[in-house]
Amino acid sequence: MSVGLAIFVKTPGHSVVKGRLAATLGADAARDWYLHAAEAVASVARDAQAAGDVVAYWAVAEADPDAVAAWTGLPVLEQGDGGLGARMAHVHAQLLQRHGAGMLVGADAPQLEAARLSRAAAWLRDAAPRAVLGPAADGGFWLYGGNRAAPVAAWQSVPYSAADTATRFRVALAGDGEWTTLDTLTDADVEADLVPVAAALAALPAPTAAQVRLLAWMLKRADGSGGGIGLDCSGDRRRELPTRVIASRAARAESTCAPAHGRPT
Repeated sequence: MSVGLAIFVKTPGHSVVKGRLAATLGADAARDWYLHAAEAVASVARDAQAAGDVVAYWAVAEADPDAVAAWTGLPVLEQGDGGLGARMAHVHAQLLQRHGAGMLVGADAPQLEAARLSRAAAWLRDAAPRAVLGPAADGGFWLYGGNRAAPVAAWQSVPYSAADTATRFRVALAGDGEWTTLDTLTDADVEADLVPVAAALAALPAPTAAQVRLLAWMLKRADGSGGGIGLDCSGDRRRELPTRVIASRAARAESTCAPAHGRPT
């Protein structure tokens, strides 16, 4: 049994991306953050794939050929129609058919690590029914994986983007077998989430080049030199960020990181 991993994305110019971030940061900054974050998530997925633990895909929201073609570097799955629950069920079913087990992640927790994906994949490579959940700090989840199909109605019964989404999702899909839980991560939905995400990126022991680029991009805008993303690092909040690590990695991003790839330009 192999394990497929689908990264859920929307295509700027075809769909609204990070609407709640855009409400305070502006549409351009929110779009740019999202594209950097998607690239960072894909870079981690590629590392897990190189280790033989997963087979990675983009799961693209739009069926428009131009939108599908915009996402490069990984094969593409279409999310299909309907609400989020129906689309997740559709993509998960495709992964099950291709691999026997499937995991779903978004593009808004770019501080994830390949080791977390590998741990989840190892859990799912079992003959017994199993599922895995990566909870998010806001009550949602940043990863779901399972090696059995759940009824579409179960996926659709969950209120997404709610404070109890992860709890209700696990109850709805309780028939998936034995569950394990990964570490809680912050996903960036609103401006206040950017500081803990940046701190988590800075604390990574072995970030990918794309994760370093994202952190450097965020810090440039926090300093006011790149268009003013709303990362408030003043006063006491500045202490939340490991500044020496940030400075070092930001400099490394400027001097050594490979050009961005695998996302719309």
